[in-house]
Amino acid sequence: MTPSCRVAVIGAGAAGLAATKALLDVGLDVVTYEKGDRPGGLWVRDNSSGLSPAYASLHLNTSKGRTEFADFPMPAEWPDYPSADHMAGYLADYAKTFGLTPHLRFGSTVRRVEREGTALPWVVTTDSGETGRYDAVVVANGHNWDPRMPEPGYPGTFDGTQLHAHDYRTPEIFRDRRVLVVGMGNSAMDIAVDASNVACGPVLLSARHGVHIVPKYLFGRPADATGAAMSALPWRVRQRIAETLLRLAVGTPQSYGLPAPSGGLFQNHPTISDTILHRLTHGEVTARPGIDRLDGDRVVFTGGTSDPVDVIVWATGYRVTIPFLTSRWVGDDPERLPLYQRVFHLQDPSLAFVGLMQSTGAALPVVEAQAKLVAAHLSGRYALPTPLEQRRAVARALRAATERWGDRRPIMRIDFDRYVAALPREMKAGRARLLRGARPFTPARREETTA
Repeated sequence: MTPSCRVAVIGAGAAGLAATKALLDVGLDVVTYEKGDRPGGLWVRDNSSGLSPAYASLHLNTSKGRTEFADFPMPAEWPDYPSADHMAGYLADYAKTFGLTPHLRFGSTVRRVEREGTALPWVVTTDSGETGRYDAVVVANGHNWDPRMPEPGYPGTFDGTQLHAHDYRTPEIFRDRRVLVVGMGNSAMDIAVDASNVACGPVLLSARHGVHIVPKYLFGRPADATGAAMSALPWRVRQRIAETLLRLAVGTPQSYGLPAPSGGLFQNHPTISDTILHRLTHGEVTARPGIDRLDGDRVVFTGGTSDPVDVIVWATGYRVTIPFLTSRWVGDDPERLPLYQRVFHLQDPSLAFVGLMQSTGAALPVVEAQAKLVAAHLSGRYALPTPLEQRRAVARALRAATERWGDRRPIMRIDFDRYVAALPREMKAGRARLLRGARPFTPARREETTA
């Protein structure tokens, strides 16, 4: 046991709050740095951090029962798909209920996290110049806040308004304007539907590649509950069954004028929407192929067709950005950072990550399980396998992920049900390693915090 272990957590969104709670539960000394002025991270629309992409109509695209923390169920009276404001309140209540708030340092932007050697502490420096010395660092800064624009940009110039989905809040910006939304993810569909209620003419929805569109309810139940019932089956079997059910329930994307999905269900992340298909069938949203070029007040699409457009919304995703860690720790691209169990840094497991993954399901149960694994490690209740075994496990996981998901962030991908079930087994395996003589985590020598 190492009750004197001092840990820095970076971020007080869902991942950071789960990590803070898990570390406190095992008696560790925790300081959690948060850029914003309250807990909840990206779910808080008016967070002073300015990083939240939450818009007024945003709701969960995974159901309440599949999204809630195991340690903190959502209220029974809530709808199956709570709003962003529900989620912000839920996370604030989580922090209050478990006594996390005294450990949260609001208005603290972490600028650097450094370590000179394994016998020395981690040094965390904020933008105010404050430094803290810690035995371990948990990175929980999220990866849906740094907008990714098309790279390279499309040729030509555009005379109208352009914004990334990250900056969208309410549909008033679209009133009586001709709108093009680029992308096929959940935000793209939500924004296209919102815009279709106020725009001039049908909203154009452009994408080079299609996705499977799953309604929020299938056969009277939340769609992800149907998936949970098949979680024990191999993913390819689940895929065939789910695609058949989806085709029977709503048809194919092509039948709505959308491009065919570029991969099978459970390979590329599906889009969850009850409303986009309705708006497509009523002509309020119209599908367009990928963009070829921009031409003043028009957008020219592949195939040569063009439309007049006043506003382009780029719903083109986010970069993974960890600005406070140097390339020594995250390499040239954090999206390709190998981690044991998607948690522990292979060079130094006192650097851990909670939430640096892309799940086929909800995020909260995943980060809760990851946080408990980190807490077990840093409290001496769990031992990692040897470095060689860790590297081999990461290589196996990457091969399997690449086979399933291709080259789109394969190292970050996890199968929700399999992963959440696997981490408790990993915890048990780590306890068995301790009994066989593996060494538990030992805090480094450190000094007091300075300002």
